[in-house]
Amino acid sequence: MRVVCYCVVVLTLLTVCSPFGLTDGAEETFGCEANPTGNPIGGGEGYSDIFTKGDFTVTTKEELLAALKQAKAGQVIFVPDGVEIDLTGHENIALPAGITLAGTRGLNGSAGARIFTTWRENHYLMRMSGPETRITGLRFEGSCGLRDKVADMGFFLGISGYKSEVDNCEIYNFNIVGIDAGYATNDIYIHHNYIHHCQRSGYGYGILSSGTNVRIIANHFDWCRHHVACGGLPGSSYEAAWNLVGPNANSTSFDMHGGGDRGDGTTIAGDWIEVHHNTVKWGGYAVGIRGVPSQLAEIHHNWFSKPAREAVFSLGGNTRVYENVWGPDKTHQGEPIEGVIRLK
Repeated sequence: MRVVCYCVVVLTLLTVCSPFGLTDGAEETFGCEANPTGNPIGGGEGYSDIFTKGDFTVTTKEELLAALKQAKAGQVIFVPDGVEIDLTGHENIALPAGITLAGTRGLNGSAGARIFTTWRENHYLMRMSGPETRITGLRFEGSCGLRDKVADMGFFLGISGYKSEVDNCEIYNFNIVGIDAGYATNDIYIHHNYIHHCQRSGYGYGILSSGTNVRIIANHFDWCRHHVACGGLPGSSYEAAWNLVGPNANSTSFDMHGGGDRGDGTTIAGDWIEVHHNTVKWGGYAVGIRGVPSQLAEIHHNWFSKPAREAVFSLGGNTRVYENVWGPDKTHQGEPIEGVIRLK
């Protein structure tokens, strides 16, 4: 069973969002505050789609691992409020294709069950290897959230199955990567999460992707080096919309790498990127495009701490920056910035 107070969230997103902007006739807004999703940015209190039971109910590590071996597509593994599960010493825990791992984050003040590791070794805690797998309503805590170049390298989740989803979770203290959407994993949907303290120097990605398309909607980010980063291989694309970016970071909030970063002899910085209707309180670069998207990059209707010419940089063409506001007074950007822009 799950509590669903607002059952048309996905339909709302499909009608309000398009791959490259607003639906005709939609009211013009800036930043994330208009949030048309029907759920709170970052999830938690007020979130509408919350499970209260499942096909398996687990309260211990042993029960969780056993359920993951038994669960079939369409089934729910439920972790009740107040449960804490220590997975220290485990890595690459497989989530079967089509299952849902669920908790109660946001229900009657619930923070969600806590699943954590204190293991300071180079490893992914969990992996989605099959399609249509979901994690919702839980807290995941890694072993280190500092910027220090420590030897341990913590990753929460690797995704290699298409149409997978992570929503209404808190993900933190994984110093390398919170969520890694791997190559050729199409239609990944990451929304209404609070992702923070993924910030190791030289790494530190709240969400990392490459060679896939990802929708990143209505999340709350803070204390990451790059809140969203992409390796920029052909086939890479992402939409980031209605996200709230807090004031703490140590590099670009929304990042797309180019061929120069990969050393592959190209200038390719993914297929397309659209960053719109985000509020970015971080005072550094909000968006960095480190090459030339093969199709288009559009940056619009955001509310930046700094003027657009100081908040966005591109090292190539196929980039358009328009209709943004900045500063506490929401000063309008002015004329669009198009073509080859060098703002760094």
